[in-house]
Amino acid sequence: MASYRVEASLGISVRLLEYTVEGERIVAVASKVSLSRSPAERLLSIGEEEVEKWILETFRRQHFSPWEHSVYTFMVEGLSRVASHQLVRHRVASYTQLSHRYSEGYLREAALKACEYLGLNCPPKPSETEGGRKAAYMLYSQALERAAGELSDSEKLGVVAKAFVMPPSVLARNGGGGVVDAYLKATAAYYRLLSQGIRREDARYILPDALRTRIVVTMNARELIQVFFPLRMCTRAQWEIRHIAWLLWRELSRVHPRLFRWAGPSCVLRENTLRTEPASLNSYLEGREGFTQPRCPELVENKAIPGCLRQAASVAPQGDGEYE
Repeated sequence: MASYRVEASLGISVRLLEYTVEGERIVAVASKVSLSRSPAERLLSIGEEEVEKWILETFRRQHFSPWEHSVYTFMVEGLSRVASHQLVRHRVASYTQLSHRYSEGYLREAALKACEYLGLNCPPKPSETEGGRKAAYMLYSQALERAAGELSDSEKLGVVAKAFVMPPSVLARNGGGGVVDAYLKATAAYYRLLSQGIRREDARYILPDALRTRIVVTMNARELIQVFFPLRMCTRAQWEIRHIAWLLWRELSRVHPRLFRWAGPSCVLRENTLRTEPASLNSYLEGREGFTQPRCPELVENKAIPGCLRQAASVAPQGDGEYE
């Protein structure tokens, strides 16, 4: 099974783990089944031109039930709990998420990075410490406390980025300033609680929502085309989940370009439903196609839609995973 990965400077990556390899053909076959009296043998042996024809026909008519038969499982890694909480609001999907009741891996990476910068000999695994887990947790806590007061701003950011997503708007103001120190101190307090015998499930209550996590998601093409991308690729979406949505769209465009070339934020979906022939998202981004709708579903006026679309795409620049 093919696997692709797009990684970004924010430390967030999207990996397509599994998908319906013949998804485009299955969508076309299912589309034809709903309308054709042809025997099964003929339906299953359709050529590439017919695949193209039936995908286009169902898209134009917004007949998306056949698209539900093409399914995609992907993993988003390094996103914040803020973004994952928004992601799981999409109910036509399945999720499995890293449990912070049982794992503090991202936080430990931050603690070990602080130890490295400070020249401390901290155990990579708490169980390897002579005094046991509690002693290791205390070492981590002390290292993080020292990091807040002794490290340079760039070093602090290097520590924090291991465990937390830093909003670009925060970084733009004095490199994060007091926010970075707040993350360090919260993580130090977390490990101090663990060193006192507090369970992870209770100690985690003091951690910021910016804490990184990973999640495996399964969605079908209909959910992606009609709900997820229109909402989450739009400028109205929160910047982090918009970043994830654009990275995911690139992943899916690699494996099934005929299904996802017309996908995009709500302005693109609406425009393509108004046209006799839909246009690709790239053609709108590059200005080769314009918008005819007086305003988009988010009430952006016609003349402002192209700029709004380019702004939406800017959260995940081309350098964060090239595509054709």
